[in-house]
Amino acid sequence: MLKKLFTVFLVLNFLTGCSAKTSKEEIVFSSWGSVTEVKILKKIIADFEQENSDISVKFLHIPQNYFQKIHLLFASNTAPDVLFINNLNLPIYEKELEDLSNMVLDGEFYSQALDGLSYNNKLLAIPRDVSSLVFYVNSDIVGEISQNWDLDMLLDIAQKATKNNIYGISYEDEIYWAMPYLTYFGGGIFDKNYNLIIDNQNSRHGINFYKDLVKKYRIAPSKSQVGSSTLAQMFLDKKIGLYLSGRWMYPKITEKADFNWYVINFPEGKSPHYIDVSGWAISKNSKHKNSAKKFVNYLSSQKSAQYFAKTGLIVPANIEASKVLNNSNHNEKVFLDVIKTSQSTPVSKDYKKIVDKINKDLEL
Repeated sequence: MLKKLFTVFLVLNFLTGCSAKTSKEEIVFSSWGSVTEVKILKKIIADFEQENSDISVKFLHIPQNYFQKIHLLFASNTAPDVLFINNLNLPIYEKELEDLSNMVLDGEFYSQALDGLSYNNKLLAIPRDVSSLVFYVNSDIVGEISQNWDLDMLLDIAQKATKNNIYGISYEDEIYWAMPYLTYFGGGIFDKNYNLIIDNQNSRHGINFYKDLVKKYRIAPSKSQVGSSTLAQMFLDKKIGLYLSGRWMYPKITEKADFNWYVINFPEGKSPHYIDVSGWAISKNSKHKNSAKKFVNYLSSQKSAQYFAKTGLIVPANIEASKVLNNSNHNEKVFLDVIKTSQSTPVSKDYKKIVDKINKDLEL
């Protein structure tokens, strides 16, 4: 009888021991992202769970209306433990996010990336990538351009390229695309002290110059001339010589372009160009902060950053991981060079309202 009781005790002890070992703490992680990005995220999550057997990650993919849905989740106290966020929306969620200032090492990330994800002296997200606008150049149309060019040269090049249903340059009626023109003349939306400067002389000069690409010089296609196509497709169809866009277009253009092309910086002007930043944040009300911090550390590691870098979709904010771009393929190192002379976009909690108003002015 004692032997049977002892055997039962051992079995129960074994089962409860297994149960303790296999119980996991679940954290919820939200992100937007393309099919390629989601594939990488799932790979990173699987690797993380393998190395941290006591933690499981529930992935909440929100491909559309991301911040509207995140806003509702915060309002209902059901926000994810970890969330992907960008600098443009960061101030709105200042009170909802954990200060992660003690989670970065000196020299680990570009300083502009850390600045972009900081607000009121708090680092509210660990950077994943930096984003800037550069020109994709069809060299069969416009030839080779000096890196030390200016806006007069840009205008001259685009005018000479405009002929036979080919436009010299692209135009999109949103302030995001106009911003390099504003900073060239020393303007912007906010100055470094967050004073509104969109209506000053320099900013108006930049906006007017940008609009004149279509209205006065007729070297950029209007929305009606783009029609059902896109500017990216027009560039690939050899109908645009200079196409202003970001790193995210690099893989598609690399794959589809059947002509000679390269990337070049936007001409340097009176003020530094703006860069935007995205990264990983933690909800202040998370009940699993230690696990969330482990996961954010894993997401922002050099190893994870290199996964993203290899897709060609992003410029990693992790300095070591970004070095994969430091090569001569299509002058790809420009994506790194522009960081040196850029600053993070100054934003406020009213940024979206201000931008919506400005965008109406850019409609032609």
